Parts: sequence; structure tokens; C-alpha cells
Amino acid sequence: MAEAPPTNDQPFIEVRALTMAYGDFVVQHDLDFMVNQGDIFVVMGGNGCGKTTLMRAMVGLQQPAHGSVLYGGEDLWRAAPEVRQRLKRRLGVLFQGGALWSSLTLAENVALPLSEYTDLPQARIDEIVSFKLALVGLAGFEEFYPAELSGGMKKRAGLARAMALDPDILVIDEPSSGLDPLTARRLDELIVELRDSLGTTIVVVTHELASILSIGNNSIYLDADTHTMIATGHPQVALESGHPKVRHFLTRGTT
Repeated sequence: MAEAPPTNDQPFIEVRALTMAYGDFVVQHDLDFMVNQGDIFVVMGGNGCGKTTLMRAMVGLQQPAHGSVLYGGEDLWRAAPEVRQRLKRRLGVLFQGGALWSSLTLAENVALPLSEYTDLPQARIDEIVSFKLALVGLAGFEEFYPAELSGGMKKRAGLARAMALDPDILVIDEPSSGLDPLTARRLDELIVELRDSLGTTIVVVTHELASILSIGNNSIYLDADTHTMIATGHPQVALESGHPKVRHFLTRGTT
């Protein structure tokens, strides 16, 4: 069970009265939760409940219909464009498929944000790229292309790219999706190691039970029936004594 390191009491991320919609169709409404510094915070729920839509609202890709997403007290969606860009620079995002450019090597993929957002010389960028790939267990794979990698290696390469700018916060969409159990477990262990070694706050969007129960120390459940959230706290506690819907979700396939 992954425990968060000691932190202050100031919320790192706050989501307030958030409603997400496509036209008249409300995906989720009245979402209220806080993520503390050093958390591995899990957003869980079944397929189609709005997990990825919430993730997109949290990282600045899809404007919510109502409500706020605050980072260190600053409102992402109400900020001036230059402030919004600064807040987004604090984020590293790993999308579900890894979202690597197939025509670029791993080194070139990881170097992209460094080339785009910094004035570092190429030699320094090369050093950082090698370090980030080594951090996720891909030392020596700089010149490989995504097509030459396994699914787990692509996820780790995507994680290296998400970490290129040393973000305070990592937002990871379905890290274990499509992976065999052993590879998924190793990726979960890597996520915990990154939190522990770098102090990164991590938000994980997933429906995978093994990940939820092994790495999360706080969580919410998005309910597809009521289109709103159930605050669940620590997943292990929710499994034992949480809301009946959440307990059913966390025990599916075991009875």
C-alpha cells in the first residue's frame, strides 16, 4: 500500500463545483475534491463515466461548463493566457496511448518539450533526455523508434517525456491499459518511485483494480448513473468500509 510522504496542509490542486458537458449532455456535475502535495490521487470509475473528460479539464485541454480548477490557489480557467501557460508548465501529462511521435526517436520525443519551452543548448538537452530515459529504465534506448518498443516501454517513454520539464504534477491517463499484469505492476512501482524520489504529486485516471489498490493514497469515484462523484478517500479503506457502489466496483470479478 503506497503511503504519501509528509506534506503541509495546503491543497496543491483544488477542483470546485466542476461541471463538464458536451452541449446539453452533462458528463459529470458538482465535482469537489482536493489533491495534497505528494499524493498519488486516483480518479476511478467504469468506462464512460467521464474520467478522461475530467483529466482534460484539469490539464487545460477542455473548458468545463462550470466550476474551477485551481493550482496553488490560482484558477486555471479564469487566469490570463500567460498565467494559464505558466500553470500548465507545472504539469506533465501521460496520455493513455503514450502519444509518442512515431517518426521521432525516443530521444527526439523526450527532447520536444525542452526544445519548445527552454533555451537550453543541445548538449544540455541531450544530457537531460538521457537522464529522464534512465529514470524510467530506458537507458540506451535513445535511438529507438516507438514501433520498436513493447507497450510497457512506450508507456515509460511517454512518462519520461511528461517529466522532461521537471513538473510539480504528473497527470496519467490509464497507465496500465493494454498491459500484461507483470508489466502493469512494474509501471505502478515506477510511479510510486517517482513520487517518493522526486516529490511529484501524481493524479492517476484508471479503472484498473490492481493499480487503484496498490498505488493510490486518496481517490474519488465517478458514478456514471448519477453523473457526479463519490468521495472515497484511501482506496483500501473504501474497499473495506466505503460507499456500497465503490465497494462493488473495487470487488468486481472477485466474487
